[in-house]
Amino acid sequence: MAVFVALLRAVNVGGTGKLPMADLRAMAEALGFDNIATYIQSGNLVFTSDLAAEEVLAGLDDALTAHFGKSPGIMLRALDELEALYARMPFQDAQPSQVLVTFLQEETAPDALEHMVAADGEEAVVLGSEIVVHYPNGQGRSKLKLPALKPGTARNLNTVRKLLELARERG
Repeated sequence: MAVFVALLRAVNVGGTGKLPMADLRAMAEALGFDNIATYIQSGNLVFTSDLAAEEVLAGLDDALTAHFGKSPGIMLRALDELEALYARMPFQDAQPSQVLVTFLQEETAPDALEHMVAADGEEAVVLGSEIVVHYPNGQGRSKLKLPALKPGTARNLNTVRKLLELARERG
């Protein structure tokens, strides 16, 4: 059994993409996933499955598309991928709530940070299919412009740590 973390894009944010976590757990159960857990209301799903990652992703995408009428975007990571990401995490001395990891579906282009405008001293690091941004003054007031973040979904470092903990418990 492989352990997976699915991060859904634009779920329960700003009044759009309504999806109670009980419904998300029920979808995962109907797909045959085991050891299912959700974390906070923003579309974080942790589970185990005998299926290959591509099959897991396809099943989730079909179920969520049926629910929303369109695909919300799913970033799927296996436990070992999340472990590797966390081991390479920059900005270790920053407040975890000021570090956001944007998960993307594909590897980030080498020039992804070229057009970054960081008026408030934000720093970003590309780690494969994730971009990690430190917002020294918090994200809420930031004027950061980084087009490479748009197709992804972001979680702060506290959430990433909790998802990793939940995944480890299932591994």
